[in-house]
Amino acid sequence: MHHTPKSRRLVILATATTAGLLLSGCGGTNASSGGAKAYTLTINDDNHIVQQELKSLSTGACKAQNAALPLKIQTLPISNVDQKVQLLAGQDALPVQFAAGGTPALTKTLDKAGQVLDLEKTLKDLGVWDSIQPAAVKTVQNLYGKFNVMPYQFNIEGIWYNKKLLAAHDIAVPATYDELVAAAAKLKSAGVIPFSAAGKEGWPLTRLVSGYLYRELGPDALQAVADGKAKLTDPAYVKAAQAIADLGKAGYFGKGVGSIDYDTGVQQFLTGKAAMFYMGSWELGDFNDKTKNQVGADNIGFMPFPTVSGGKGSADQIPANVGLPVAVSAKSYNAKVGDWLSCTAKNYGAASLKDQGTISGFKPTGDTGTLPALTQLVQNTISKTTTSTLWFEALFNTKATETSQTNAAPLVTGSISAKDFMQKIQADLDNG
Repeated sequence: MHHTPKSRRLVILATATTAGLLLSGCGGTNASSGGAKAYTLTINDDNHIVQQELKSLSTGACKAQNAALPLKIQTLPISNVDQKVQLLAGQDALPVQFAAGGTPALTKTLDKAGQVLDLEKTLKDLGVWDSIQPAAVKTVQNLYGKFNVMPYQFNIEGIWYNKKLLAAHDIAVPATYDELVAAAAKLKSAGVIPFSAAGKEGWPLTRLVSGYLYRELGPDALQAVADGKAKLTDPAYVKAAQAIADLGKAGYFGKGVGSIDYDTGVQQFLTGKAAMFYMGSWELGDFNDKTKNQVGADNIGFMPFPTVSGGKGSADQIPANVGLPVAVSAKSYNAKVGDWLSCTAKNYGAASLKDQGTISGFKPTGDTGTLPALTQLVQNTISKTTTSTLWFEALFNTKATETSQTNAAPLVTGSISAKDFMQKIQADLDNG
């Protein structure tokens, strides 16, 4: 795979570090009033997988579509994407496909201005709507309010565990949060780090907070905060932060969690030092890499975040994301663009699995080659998932996201209380 863990992570975790200017109207005329003259794509330069797969389709399954409307790709650093998209939208000159921006707010603004194609309507009209995984549809709707981006990437999240370590200590795979805590206590007393987590980046810890929230309050827990119907400072929300703070207090993240970076966190798990690891399925590349994975792919299992006693959520509601997805320009749409979208919807899912070993939001119909067992496991989980949830900061503004992630390690090391942690983030949400 040509994607380093770092660049793959950027694609997935892009959270608009640039506070781009909001779209200030769309003056001018659309240069291509008859629709697109080429199948143009503007995308972040580190997103190699999508570029390679579309190029592969252009010479393979979608060769006829490419002859009628040639694929042309322009790449930009991820930090420039939002600004460039806004600039082109202001000139009515958006490419046919474009990276949707780091935060959903940008795409929603462009949509209101009539710049973004309604993909649900379009794909239904084209007769290929059934090619989209239901879990991917739900994830996009959760993020954008409607289905208006192409899910070229699709990741689920949960707890990966070392089968050998759990078996060696007579621990059954935890199905409830209480069982998870009991397992962690048993592992720690035996000298094994229960959870590997990159406290330096923060988000691997805040994902545990949202995991608990979704099980306690149900899949709309953070949408309620975004809608102003609940606050992070409400007792039920503080309780979730406290639960994760308690894991830290008990020493279940090992020593020095605040200084552990992403790569070290991965390494801890793949060298057998830690028994469990909350992470997204984008890590499949490393799990399936024999040089990095010293515990062996056969010894890794996957479990969803367990249920919380008396909670409204269930373990089949899986956190998911669509990477940095790609929107389609409403103004450049024509029949040739439709042909490309139709061909992509039908062929992309199987092709990305076969060529890259990566999972998309498109159903894999056709030849997927022989998939590694873990990739197949994730694919099976996705196909059975009908309700997906988001990550902790998904609906936050940029400032609240930063505050959440920089205070995650202090939360689990006890230098900030659960109440103060939630208070700081809520203040940024209120002022955003």
